[in-house]
Amino acid sequence: MRVMLMGLSGLTLAVMSGACATSRYDGPQGVDAIGDPAVPVMAKAETVVTTNPAVDADDPALWASSDDPSRGLILATDKTEGLYVHDLDGNVRQFLASGPLNNVDLREGFTVNGAGRVLVGATNDREGGLGINLYLLDPATLEVSDYGFIPTRIGEPYGFCMGKRGQDFFLIATTKAGTVHQWQVVAGESGPEIGQERRLELETQLEGCVVDEAADALYVGEEDAAIWRFDFDPEGSQEPELIAEVDYERFKDDIEGLTIIRDGRQSYLIASSQGDSTFPVYRITGETPAYLGRFTIVESEATDAVTHTDGLDAWSGAIGDYPEGALAIHDDYETPGEEQQNYKLVDWRDVRAALGL
Repeated sequence: MRVMLMGLSGLTLAVMSGACATSRYDGPQGVDAIGDPAVPVMAKAETVVTTNPAVDADDPALWASSDDPSRGLILATDKTEGLYVHDLDGNVRQFLASGPLNNVDLREGFTVNGAGRVLVGATNDREGGLGINLYLLDPATLEVSDYGFIPTRIGEPYGFCMGKRGQDFFLIATTKAGTVHQWQVVAGESGPEIGQERRLELETQLEGCVVDEAADALYVGEEDAAIWRFDFDPEGSQEPELIAEVDYERFKDDIEGLTIIRDGRQSYLIASSQGDSTFPVYRITGETPAYLGRFTIVESEATDAVTHTDGLDAWSGAIGDYPEGALAIHDDYETPGEEQQNYKLVDWRDVRAALGL
């Protein structure tokens, strides 16, 4: 049984009402969509050309030192070759040739041989072995190193996110078959080790996911259908709650990346609506999520607009030149005549102001 969350701040579920929106707007680069108009926001910076001018970018993860927020990184996947590590100016610091990576995420405080590290993970669909690549980020040196490969027996591990419950770390992978898989991961004597698998099910292809540790909740994007919320407790309910639908009002398929940003006492879920390159925002602080509007990244003096967006990530709090948080957002089209895909950096204050949060 699936549970539909009602009262989402006036959210009309098209499947229930049969209503069809009639307003239209022109998005960036001529993107045209039916729905709630998206407010314009400009990016402040972007990642620069990588070692591969035709990089097949997909998903970013942000990190900054709590001791010195100027020491930050953007970790970003290439669906052909591996993992790029950028500084906050967008320059390439490192490249790890891990193969075709899709989604990436990270969590701080993972202890290996007595040393605190940031655990980084990314799903890999390489031939001859599907699974999850793990890496360790050293907060002192900002260097990223290979930590191990976790083979999976779930078909192609597509989307990916990580979460913590107390001191326990978890890996979550989603599949094109509509399944969600959750494992606890620990530092073993010879590398990472995973515990018993928890399996959750939806009906169609999944990708983006994100864990809200404060609420012990897991959000999952069903690409052509909806965003769902699960209990993150491994022993908790396996029944999903409906948060938002592909209704061509607030979402146009595909639903791709999901991320959460915390601002004071409020937490916000942000999703990427790939079909019209917009980003719906929900306040998720209470039991019932509230839709607050959506934004789009338009051309500025610093960057081009974001189109056909895929993954995104948020950092809560100071990071680099962004004192109250930032977003990293995938863009699949740079400028005419260039194949380079990249990631835009957006000041959270600009999004907050545009939506009147």
